[in-house]
Amino acid sequence: MILNIHGYGGSAQNSAYTALLSLGCDVTSPQLDYDAVCPEKVLKTLREMAVTCHADTLIGTSFGGFFAALLCAELHLPTILVNPCLMPFDVLPRLGNTQPIQPLMVLFSKLAAIDSSLVHCIIGAEDEVIGDHAFTKRLLCDADLVQVPNGRHSGATLPLQSFFQTILGKYGQHLRKKHCQLKTVPKFAGNFGTVLYFQTSAIVLK
Repeated sequence: MILNIHGYGGSAQNSAYTALLSLGCDVTSPQLDYDAVCPEKVLKTLREMAVTCHADTLIGTSFGGFFAALLCAELHLPTILVNPCLMPFDVLPRLGNTQPIQPLMVLFSKLAAIDSSLVHCIIGAEDEVIGDHAFTKRLLCDADLVQVPNGRHSGATLPLQSFFQTILGKYGQHLRKKHCQLKTVPKFAGNFGTVLYFQTSAIVLK
């Protein structure tokens, strides 16, 4: 099972989700409201979801990449980062987020524990939000990092389908034909809304 974490102001059905859907992967993709929920609670909920759903791979885009990296440091799971925002206390205020940055800085300190050999990362060379990803490159010095010429911050500007196919092909366990089921999971309801699953049943909307 892959846990897909979208970015700030993004959607559970983001570019990463679409690429995974095209590959027929098992995916859990929660809709998160980063403005309404403190970072510690977001991390706690994602941690519980990863354990409950038996996630064996994490994928995080932009701000979602921050939480995916934190979970990678905690749970030691293979992780794919898409234009990760690993210094959100610097970036989010420029995007209109008004929450205190201190909780983000506390969480940021935990990234020192990450095993970058577990990480694959794809970044856009022309990322207009994060910039040159200098910190990402320093932190993830042992990661498999791909920089896409002319790629921007949006995952739609990156070749995610082929990148995921290559990486997940190495993992070997996800590329099975599935169908999509959209349902609300009570334990993660409320501020976190719906969760997208891939199952062997026909498409069901609840």
